[in-house]
Amino acid sequence: MLTQLLTKTGSRRQGPSPVFLAAVPDLARVFELTDNDRAEALAFLAIRPVHTVVMASFINDNGFDTKLNRGVFYGHRGPGNLIDGIALIGHSTLIEARSDDAVRAFAITARSSATPIHLVMSAGEGIDGFWRSFRGNAVPRLRCEELLFEASFPFPVRKCEWNVCPADMTQLVQIAEAQAEIAFAECGIDPMVRDRDGFLKRVARRIEQGRVFSVYQDGILIFKADIIAESDEVAYLEGIYVDPRHRGKGIGPACLSQLTVILLGRVSNVCMLSNVDFTGAHRSFARAGFVASDKWVTFFV
Repeated sequence: MLTQLLTKTGSRRQGPSPVFLAAVPDLARVFELTDNDRAEALAFLAIRPVHTVVMASFINDNGFDTKLNRGVFYGHRGPGNLIDGIALIGHSTLIEARSDDAVRAFAITARSSATPIHLVMSAGEGIDGFWRSFRGNAVPRLRCEELLFEASFPFPVRKCEWNVCPADMTQLVQIAEAQAEIAFAECGIDPMVRDRDGFLKRVARRIEQGRVFSVYQDGILIFKADIIAESDEVAYLEGIYVDPRHRGKGIGPACLSQLTVILLGRVSNVCMLSNVDFTGAHRSFARAGFVASDKWVTFFV
């Protein structure tokens, strides 16, 4: 890393005084990940499996296909030529960096992303440094703080009278509409309006992968939850939905608890993120057996 000290002449006689220390990252340390890097990349991500489950799952599911990932995977090499950061830069930009150099280098790389960036997400405070290097003093369209909820054994199992099971393609439109409702509440954009065909294709693929679970009653979708990502150790849930006409009846906690028991039969941890303002949902998650463990920040561009 090249460090430059910028100075200007002060009004006092002591001579030049430092203004700030600007760190210029070595972009030669940034490289696009390929199949040759798969084992090293997954080993790096496995150090923090809960925080990196989405990137690990994308690599396992899609390889380094930029179209399916809606972005490009990059690595950053630090001392000893070891990877000290991995980022998916694209529609959803995800960062796992263990050095400030990696954060800044990824931010500068993101400036020229071929895929328009919709959001930037990371745990901890590193995202603020990323944003400053990425957009300077520009204000993000929306800044959201989210709590990370986790569940693992020992797990309190709730009684559930509903059968939570994998969704099928006959449920595609209702599931997509429910997911779009959640997305609109989160970021103010309805994906069914913005890109209906593309959104339906992405939801359909998730259903085909067996990663959408639902409960129907009299032809109405009353509960759904999506596995957005899954690794050998972790399943990451998103899009927890209960039909408005059935809320307040205990359906959400009971169905989420049953789904979590199913998933804990194949992974050791189930996790999800939720906006800090959605306190009603948080009470439901707690009743289902989840515990808040960390905080994430998401910037919508």
